[in-house]
Amino acid sequence: MAPPHTKVAIIGSGPAAHTAAIYLSRAELKPVMYEGMLAGGTAAGGQLTTTTDVENYPGFSKGIGGSELMDEMKAQSLRFGTEIITETIARVDLKSRPFRLWREYDDGESDEPAHTADAVIIATGANARRLNLPGEETYWQNGISACAVCDGAVPIFRNKPLVVIGGGDSAAEEAMFLTKYGSHVTVLVRKDKLRASKTMAKRLLANPKVTVKFNHVAVEVQGENKPRGLMTHLKVKNVVTNEEEVLEANGLFYAVGHDPATALFKNQVDTDEDGYILTKPGTSYTSIPGVFAAGDVQDKRYRQAITSAGSGCIAALEAEKYLAELEDDVPDIEKENQAKKPEVNGDAAPEYRSNPLL
Repeated sequence: MAPPHTKVAIIGSGPAAHTAAIYLSRAELKPVMYEGMLAGGTAAGGQLTTTTDVENYPGFSKGIGGSELMDEMKAQSLRFGTEIITETIARVDLKSRPFRLWREYDDGESDEPAHTADAVIIATGANARRLNLPGEETYWQNGISACAVCDGAVPIFRNKPLVVIGGGDSAAEEAMFLTKYGSHVTVLVRKDKLRASKTMAKRLLANPKVTVKFNHVAVEVQGENKPRGLMTHLKVKNVVTNEEEVLEANGLFYAVGHDPATALFKNQVDTDEDGYILTKPGTSYTSIPGVFAAGDVQDKRYRQAITSAGSGCIAALEAEKYLAELEDDVPDIEKENQAKKPEVNGDAAPEYRSNPLL
């Protein structure tokens, strides 16, 4: 028995995936979305499900919870006819047509694929690297964040001492951004120099609201000992002298990188040195015709819900165009053979072909 086939399959469940699903389902393409079941340790809905308040997504003047926003996106996808399957895709074959997808638990090495598709949109996202510090799990999103642009303006951080961990351009940019809201920003750099560009490093070191502690690492996050308690302090250590001190800190921001969820597509789709899927600039086109990438899986710079949604729209429109061109490639004689022949009084009517030169 042949596996079920769809014109377009979406792998992922964040803003990029659901935006693509909404556009494709409204175009009557009946997309199938594999939203995953704790794929990569992240719940369906992606990174936003780990965020408490989203205040920079247009249309929500009073803000909205991350999980609530994703629930609304899912409801909209379902409303227009997207088939959502809560299973994780563990293996794909993008080298043959149609493309083939296997599930994590239900499909073995020798099993037929769970689905085949004429086009695939990859929207598996990227996960922020964590440091697994003592207290990290307790105060995650209650003082600890991996996105200063997303969370920096939240009231719990305003006019409070904040800490950024990292020494590259991202850390410098986030620290500079946080000076708009925090009373002071301390940057912890493990080594004795910044990895950031000279320009960014110079700006960071010259900012009166920033202190850079070289040769320092975080040791423990401390805070209120109550349900939903907030972070209040951070214990740090000098890696040269081994001396420890406790800093007053109401916010801790990780700027130590992200890991794109692209292991599934290794050696099939072209990626950069960090594992992000390479797309043709300004598009969602990957190195394989018919395979599109959207969201954080191909965006290592912005990583915002709104930019992910925008790239999901682009992927949907380009997938729709690709599928239309696929249909146009079917030879005319084959289309005629598949079409129902006209009849007159139950007998086949004579066929008249138009002059192809006219």
